Amino acid sequence: MVVTCVHVFVKPEHVDDFIAATKANHLGSVQEPTNIRFDFLQDPEDPTKFMLYEAYETADGAAAHKQTQHYLTWRETVADWMAQPRQGKAYTVLAP
Repeated sequence: MVVTCVHVFVKPEHVDDFIAATKANHLGSVQEPTNIRFDFLQDPEDPTKFMLYEAYETADGAAAHKQTQHYLTWRETVADWMAQPRQGKAYTVLAP
């Protein structure tokens, strides 16, 4: 299993638009054949901070995600809404 946590910092005036666009990306992502989880989280203390928890069966599956139309649309749509570049960090899964 391959897990990546993506931290996203959104400009305050674009929070609602970001949420809508990311929910659409989530809906497409969870339908990918190697997707295990695709969680979309918002910081309760700072509504401009988000995290995407992405789990795929394989590294190839995670790479294929970045070629999907829903991801490419999301990436282009939200690019100017970010207060700083998103930060993706891969993790080693110890359990389950």
